[in-house]
Amino acid sequence: MSTQQSVRLNRFIAEAGICSRRAADTLIGEGRVTINGKKAILGMHVTPQDSVLVDGKIISNKHRSAYLLFNKPKDCITSAHDERGRRTVLDVINYHDRIFPVGRLDRNSTGVLLLTNDGELAHRLMHPRYGVEKTYFVVLDKPLQRMHAKEIENGIMLEGEKTSECKIDVNANDKTELTLTMHEGRNRQVRRMFEEYGYLVAKLDRIVYAGLTPRGIKRGEWRHLIRSEIARLRKLVRLTEVA
Repeated sequence: MSTQQSVRLNRFIAEAGICSRRAADTLIGEGRVTINGKKAILGMHVTPQDSVLVDGKIISNKHRSAYLLFNKPKDCITSAHDERGRRTVLDVINYHDRIFPVGRLDRNSTGVLLLTNDGELAHRLMHPRYGVEKTYFVVLDKPLQRMHAKEIENGIMLEGEKTSECKIDVNANDKTELTLTMHEGRNRQVRRMFEEYGYLVAKLDRIVYAGLTPRGIKRGEWRHLIRSEIARLRKLVRLTEVA
């Protein structure tokens, strides 16, 4: 196989709009991908001339790109599928092409969520290397103490690993309300940081993701990104071409 025209298999699958590169590695590891009739292994390369099948269905990396901005409501899962049969964001959107969410918001969190079939863009937006900025509006069950805010801003230990620095702005008139801007995205990280100090998060709403806001989109509704927004996202993660 020529390496000059080849790409890694996980990237090929991502660019076909099947899933992110990380999820593609899982598919390969589970034996669900074949190349020219033979089971694929992690790290393999393919060319456009190769026959690549996922779950027995042939795929191509030539596809129509889709970029959706969704204002996520409560009580839906940020996942393509849910084994327990709970409502997912894809159930709410009901889009005609295959798409997947970029990152996660937990079931009862709301706000900005990007969905796409551009696997390379999704991979980079989620990768810590690119430090994509996210801002949340948070309501706590009691006023936030200044010393706790400062410690969280400087980074705290969660499961043996220190969180990155973030910025907290507390509402001077109601210290249970604040905005938090961060670059990380660990599982339930915002809630867990406050729980470390005995606070419960009563409301968590993501109001900015990579510069995108839900302005003009009602809760539970979505819109397509415009070309300039797509170009800005790709520039942010050092992808120069606009899909």
